Amino acid sequence: MDAALQAKVGRDGILVVVSADLARCRAVPGIAATLQQALDDWAQVAPRLAEVAAELDEGVAPFEAFDEAACMAPLPRAYQWADGSAYVNHVELVRKARGADMPPSFWTDPLMYQGGSDSFLGPRDPILMANEAWGIDLEGEVAVVTGDVPMGVSADEARGLIRLVMLVNDVSLRGLIPAELGKGFGFFQSKPSSAFAPVAVTPDALGDAWRDGKLHLDLLSFINGQPFGRPNAGVDMTFDFGQLIAHAARTRPLVAGTIIGSGTVSNRGPDGGPGKPIAEGGMGYSCLAEVRTVETLLQGQPKTPFLRFGDNVRIEMRDAVGASIFGAIEQTVAEYRPQPVAPEPVPAPVL
Repeated sequence: MDAALQAKVGRDGILVVVSADLARCRAVPGIAATLQQALDDWAQVAPRLAEVAAELDEGVAPFEAFDEAACMAPLPRAYQWADGSAYVNHVELVRKARGADMPPSFWTDPLMYQGGSDSFLGPRDPILMANEAWGIDLEGEVAVVTGDVPMGVSADEARGLIRLVMLVNDVSLRGLIPAELGKGFGFFQSKPSSAFAPVAVTPDALGDAWRDGKLHLDLLSFINGQPFGRPNAGVDMTFDFGQLIAHAARTRPLVAGTIIGSGTVSNRGPDGGPGKPIAEGGMGYSCLAEVRTVETLLQGQPKTPFLRFGDNVRIEMRDAVGASIFGAIEQTVAEYRPQPVAPEPVPAPVL
């Protein structure tokens, strides 16, 4: 079953069910007004949404043409966004770039940070930044949305609590990260709003591509129309989503609608070393920091720049026959110009 938040109405949009070919959709206010409402009552709502999805796949009216550009993020604001670093190969490379050691525990205990979840970007929203010098970077990731997760859940149990799968562009500001992490208190300014693909998909709808708590398909990314990465999200994923959820829920329960990210999808080269660019026959990368690290290791310095104003980023995933599964994240980097804040109107005194 595919679901999306379409029509930028209010802060939370309108839930629509989408056909598997992403051609048709239907709003379902009589079932659930928003995706969060559906997640809150998933056992009752999911079968009814699945019935609508089956009708849409068969072309049964009523339906409307699905427009990815009209979508907000599937959860425009979520109760929780926790992003892991499941691809330890990526962690190792990026830490090398800033001269940080790689503790052995990183291979057995997941890294995770709690990000801002109050203002997620839609799939066509621009990446607005005030300064190119902040080191604007894409990060192509897979994410899952959970149901209610009890504290202390096992990884096996957690896999059964995954409701939906999504794609993410977890925008990072590489120039701000070293000083911020140097304070010892984690990311904040260096992790602005993340963007999500228009459609969230139930694990069963992914077929054999979803197994062992991982999504075994290539994550495609493009910069200014040129192929940048196609690593397989199921390869070199040290911690699966069950393990990531269990890590997040070790000391607290997670509410329905919690989003757990995989971290940047990254594959090693065939020789076990850093991956190669697509132009050199490799799988490429899902973020610029990784290719810059590889360039530094091989050539002594990076040559690939971070994103600049006007650059375009596209992230998507396709099935075995080349059809888009989640729709595409496609964003342009643009300069942010603050607008004057209008004062709140003062109510007239009551006489």
